Amino acid sequence: MATSSTSLVLKVHRHEPELIAPAKPTPHEYKLLSDIDDQEGLRFQIPVIQFYKYNPSMQGKDPVRVIREALAQALVFYYPFAGRLREGPQRKLMVDCTGEGLMFIEADADVTLEQFGDVLQPPFPCLEELLYDVPGSTGVLNCPVILIQVTRLRCGGFIFALRLNHTMSDAAGLAQFMSAVGEMARGWLTPSIPPVWERHLLAARDPPRVTCKHREYEEVEGTIVPYDDMVHRSFFFGPTEVSALRKLVPEHLRKCSTFELLTACLWRCRTIAIQANPEEEVRIICIVNARSRFNPPLPSGYYGNAFAFPVAVAQAGKLCQNPLEYSLELVKQAKNDVTEEYMKSLADLMVIKGRPHFTVIRSYLVSDVTHARFGDADFGWGKAVYGGPAKGGVGAIPGVASFLIPVKNKKGEAGVVLPITLPARAMEIFVKELDGMLKGKPIERKPGFISSSL
Repeated sequence: MATSSTSLVLKVHRHEPELIAPAKPTPHEYKLLSDIDDQEGLRFQIPVIQFYKYNPSMQGKDPVRVIREALAQALVFYYPFAGRLREGPQRKLMVDCTGEGLMFIEADADVTLEQFGDVLQPPFPCLEELLYDVPGSTGVLNCPVILIQVTRLRCGGFIFALRLNHTMSDAAGLAQFMSAVGEMARGWLTPSIPPVWERHLLAARDPPRVTCKHREYEEVEGTIVPYDDMVHRSFFFGPTEVSALRKLVPEHLRKCSTFELLTACLWRCRTIAIQANPEEEVRIICIVNARSRFNPPLPSGYYGNAFAFPVAVAQAGKLCQNPLEYSLELVKQAKNDVTEEYMKSLADLMVIKGRPHFTVIRSYLVSDVTHARFGDADFGWGKAVYGGPAKGGVGAIPGVASFLIPVKNKKGEAGVVLPITLPARAMEIFVKELDGMLKGKPIERKPGFISSSL
C-alpha cells in the first residue's frame, strides 16, 4: 500500500534553454482568459512528467529532435501557448499572442529507466534536475506559459517533463495539447481534436449575479498546517484496497465511484492525522470537470479550465467519530452541486469578489487525473510507462492537494496512486489509520477525541 521514494542519484547534463516558436506565422492578438481561468487559486505552475521506454522501431531517432519539431508544429494550432500572460484592470488576465514560443530544455542523464525502480510514481528522485526551473521563467505574468525538458536516458528511453501555467489549461486541456504534439511527432498534419479557445463561454454574466452557494470561497479564520518537516509518500489503491473500503460502507453506497470512496477515506484519515480540533470545521475540496454539465456540453476541443472546486464541510469530531459513510455522503453531495448554473454563478463570483483563492484553512483538495490520460501521449515510442503529475502538494498554497493517478503495481494490477504530503508525525498517524481501514478494523473513537497514539 504505502511506498517510499527511491534514493536514486543522477547527473543531468542540460543544454541552454531555448524558445520554440510556432513553425508558421500565427495571429498577433490579445485573447482574454475566462473568469474561471484567472482566479487566484490557479495562478501557479503545475508539473507533469512522462517516462518512455526504449523502442527498437525508433532506432536512430532522437526524441529531443522529434519532440522539438512536433512542438513547433503543434503551436501553430495552439499558438496562445507561445504567448505571454498580461494583467489588465480588475486583475483580468489575457494572453498576448506574441509568438515568442514556449521554453525548451534538451538534456541527458547518466541513468537507465530501470534504475528508477519497478513502479514509477511520485515523489520522483531529483525532480528538480528532470524539470529545471529556469531562473526568471516561473512568473505567472510575462513569462513562458509552458516549459518542457526532454531528458535522454542511457537505455534509449527518455523523460518528458512539463511545467504549465495553470491559468491556461486544466488537466484535460493539457492532455489534449500533449496528444496533439504526439500526433505531429507521428506525422499528422493537423490535430485529431481541433483546439477551441472560446473562453467567453465561461465568462461572467453582465451584470454578474451569484445564484449558488460557494462555500469553497468563504473567508475562514485559522492557521494552515505548518509545512516544515514535510514528508511525501504515495499510496497505491488497487482492486483489493478499493474492495476493502467498499465493505466499510452500507450496500446503497457501494456503487459510488472510486474517486468518491478514496476522497472520503483520505479526508477522514487526514483529519485524524493532523489532530484537528474536534469543534472546528474541516473541508474537502473535490475537483469536478464541468464540461459535460453544460447544455449543450462545452466543445470537445475546449482546452481552458472547465472545473469547479465544490467543497464538503464537517465538524472534525463528527467526521472522525462517524463511519466512512458519513464523509462519503458529504463528498457525493458536493460533487452533485456542480451544474451549468453553478459554473455561471462561480464566474460571476470571481468578478464580484476580485478573483479570490479558494479557502485553504483546514482544507484539503483532491483531483482525479485518471481520465486525463496523460500517459497516452505517444511521440512515436509508444505510450508512457508513467504519465501524470510529477508530485503531490502542488498549488498556489503548497501541501493542500493530492491527485488520483493511474498506475500499475509490481504485480501488473491497474489501480491509482495517491501522493500525500504531511508533516512527519501526522504521516505516521495517517498510515496507521489507513492501514486499519484497509484491514477492515477502523480505529473507533470516543466523542471529543480524535488524535491517534502510536
